[in-house]
Amino acid sequence: MCPCKTLSVFRREFKSYFDSPVAYVFLVAFLVLVGFLTFGFSSYYERGQAVLTPFFIWHPWVYLLLVPAATMGLWAEERRNGTIELLLTMPITLTEALLGKFLAAWTFIGVGLALTFPILITTSYLGNPDWGAVICGYVGSFFLAGAATAIGVFASSLSRSQVIGFVVALAILFTLLIIGFDPVLGAIAGWGVPTYVTDALSSCSLLKHYMSLGRGVLDFADVGYYVGMIVFMLAAAQYVTDCRKAS
Repeated sequence: MCPCKTLSVFRREFKSYFDSPVAYVFLVAFLVLVGFLTFGFSSYYERGQAVLTPFFIWHPWVYLLLVPAATMGLWAEERRNGTIELLLTMPITLTEALLGKFLAAWTFIGVGLALTFPILITTSYLGNPDWGAVICGYVGSFFLAGAATAIGVFASSLSRSQVIGFVVALAILFTLLIIGFDPVLGAIAGWGVPTYVTDALSSCSLLKHYMSLGRGVLDFADVGYYVGMIVFMLAAAQYVTDCRKAS
């Protein structure tokens, strides 16, 4: 795999975000949603504490809505326009193309996350936050966004329809988020499912590993989970695309 070719795809895809109003709509929507949920819905000022827990707790649900929208056209648009055949006949491997597209989308969402710095400044002005928890929260949010982006890339590879890509990504993300909730696990256990199965399902939850990082402990097991999820979803996207090429 050639990093230069991956970088070329990355530049092309990242630039394409800002060649249309979609990027600006996404960024504004992301910042407005995060700001409203943090300061309005979570009564941030009324808490009287310089903590960013109300800020980070909403990230998974904002990503649930916006990441599928940001990734649904990565492969679907190529299929609809017929440019995927041209892309795959160029001197570039499918892995390089997939990785370049994924990194471009992940970086784009990371830009939105970085633009939340005024909330960080506000919290710092109001008090003395736990910077270890803040750093771990941002790391967790960034890797959660990466996993969500990889899921979006996979969903987009399934069909030339962006709507299908959006719905599939939304469904997978929602399932992997709620599977970590105790009421859900309790309901599954109520069906007579063995404990080791519910424990395995809980360990697959995107939310569980995110909340673990949000507590201020940078556990490499949590980071490894997100890296594994990214690799698995990109490998699945490559498999689907290879099968479509062969058919």
